[in-house]
Amino acid sequence: MHEGTADVGMVGLAVMGSNLARNLARNGYTVAVFNRTHARTEALMADHGHEGAFVPSETIEDFVASLKRPRCALIMVQAGAGTDAVIDQLADLMEVGDIIVDAGNANFHDTIRREKVIRARGLHYVGTGVSGGEEGALLGPSIMPGGTIESYDRLGPMLEAISAKVDGEPCCAHIGPDGAGHFVKMVHNGIEYADMQLIAEAYDLLRRGLGASPAELADIFTEWNTGELNSYLIEITAEVLRQIDAETGLPLVDVIVDGAGQKGTGRWTVQNALDLGVPLTGIAEATFARALSSSMPQRSASGPLAANAEPLTVPDREAFIEDVRRALYASKVVAYSQGFEQIGAASAEFGWDIERATLSRIWRGGCIIRAGFLNDITRAYEANPGAPLLLAEDAFAQNVNECVPSWRRVVAAGALHGIPLPAFSSSLSYYDGVRAERLPAALLQGQRDFFGAHTYRRIDKDGVFHTLWSGDRTEVEV
Repeated sequence: MHEGTADVGMVGLAVMGSNLARNLARNGYTVAVFNRTHARTEALMADHGHEGAFVPSETIEDFVASLKRPRCALIMVQAGAGTDAVIDQLADLMEVGDIIVDAGNANFHDTIRREKVIRARGLHYVGTGVSGGEEGALLGPSIMPGGTIESYDRLGPMLEAISAKVDGEPCCAHIGPDGAGHFVKMVHNGIEYADMQLIAEAYDLLRRGLGASPAELADIFTEWNTGELNSYLIEITAEVLRQIDAETGLPLVDVIVDGAGQKGTGRWTVQNALDLGVPLTGIAEATFARALSSSMPQRSASGPLAANAEPLTVPDREAFIEDVRRALYASKVVAYSQGFEQIGAASAEFGWDIERATLSRIWRGGCIIRAGFLNDITRAYEANPGAPLLLAEDAFAQNVNECVPSWRRVVAAGALHGIPLPAFSSSLSYYDGVRAERLPAALLQGQRDFFGAHTYRRIDKDGVFHTLWSGDRTEVEV
């Protein structure tokens, strides 16, 4: 009785899928809903059916039949084999021109593979990044769809309608073909890892140096959120630090086990950076820091290891707070700069033609890494779309330069007082590396030529050379 009545469908009604379906319905779309366990479909209808027009189905056949042509079905199910199974079921029931949208956190290599297979069947496959968590899915996320332009003509207006809005602009845009949408969501999550680790290191420094309570530190982060560090992650940091555990009366942050979890997107980001040869140092250190925090056997075995360091003492409270704030700002800029460099490299490698100004614009609202200085990133890439180093663009170079003395003091304090600052330290080392006139890589290349005849180039003439190390050590051009 509901055949061909739904504008769009949602398969998978856990919290994210349910909230996206509700968001679509609230925006005036008729939404077909289906879950393998029908009880979830019934729960959605019982709890939220009044919010808009839903078409529930008990079978996937009825679900597909309820969609208007060309059909458009979003899936939000567990990544991996579960996603492939749903895709196959939908594709078998769909017709040429219909659209399958994977809105989960899929590996972009899987998306490229799936898109090729589905395209050969005459269907459109759209790998779509969605950021904003459960609340964003309901109230307005940042949405990063890949796929064909033709699919976006059908899908785009709906996604733009449910996305977050900043200055009246939707936080949704077509990113590029096949795996582009899931790729940029992966890098978004990598930047998120770095941003969170940097904030955690700033918190650790402030707490150790000031001897302040979490509630007092919350006030500092709240103040920071009014300036150039304004961001969602700074905002929620203050909220977490203020929270008191109802059972113990202690600050909640002191009750939580200090082992951070991860779901894989950070690792994928680092692995891809290695494939592309992009120095993603801040994100890599943040990912490894999570792994270290959860390496309980190793941490438990560290008893014999001495710090040989004096406790951190702070003679000037306000100056120290400002040093940490500036170091945090500079390190955050490095993380975003590295992430956007990776996106540029991947765009060239896979032929995606991603516009980084557009991407930074749709990250200004809805997503987890939304931050005030994404406006500066947008302007930087609008002025110079091919910028090789965001860090050096006018929007950031002067501000970062002014932060460097504070940055060095903070990293030195960590080293001198035994406080681990992997993300702060690696970010500063990256900064010093990209600005260095000459790096010790010349020695590395000489070593490589010695043991493996890997050759080298010279600074004074063109060509590729090799020294006959095991012979008379003369140089030959190869």
